Amino acid sequence: MKTYNLAAQPRTDLGKKAAKTLRAEGLIPAVLNGGEIVTLPYTTALKPGEKLVEIGNGKGIITTDIVVNNDDVRKLLYTPDVFAIELEVNGEKRNAVLREVQFHPVKDTVLHIDLLEVNENKPVVVEVPVKLEGHAEGVKAGGKLQLSMKKLKVKAPYTQIPERVVINIDNLGLGKTLQVGELHFEGLELVNAKNAVVCAVQLTRAARGAAAKA
Repeated sequence: MKTYNLAAQPRTDLGKKAAKTLRAEGLIPAVLNGGEIVTLPYTTALKPGEKLVEIGNGKGIITTDIVVNNDDVRKLLYTPDVFAIELEVNGEKRNAVLREVQFHPVKDTVLHIDLLEVNENKPVVVEVPVKLEGHAEGVKAGGKLQLSMKKLKVKAPYTQIPERVVINIDNLGLGKTLQVGELHFEGLELVNAKNAVVCAVQLTRAARGAAAKA
């Protein structure tokens, strides 16, 4: 994955009114999830923006409320590329991936961003663009190639997640489909349903006519 550098400031003034004020200033409220898991009670002082969320069994997880500049995240949000984010907050650098973006239902402006903190040992699920390569047999026979899934959900440590998954379709015949369960990539686990169709070669009227004559 490519790396995206992003500066953030801790956010201590929470609530709808505060978030509205931030957006009016060209800033976006965000949260960094997946932080350190600690044993309760936790007596160490929290840093600005941090809060302790109880997760059960005497454990808690530290999340960080942050704010980022709208202009700084445009290339991160409006692109098909997948990035590992090098986030700088509270004077330290932390690694993260984009988990969810909330858009305004009418204006399509960004309302909130959820980031997930990652490390080299913890697998994460990320949607990765699909790239088809080769020339399908079915297309040569007059069929039409259709890509049904532009992205696949892959699970792996973030350092092993590729910028895209490349699928060779040379052997995909006329009227045939390629399902998730037929795909295998070293070091990656595909999370989508195994019977989900990634791509297919559809029969066209011309192909049907040629088949009938044959």
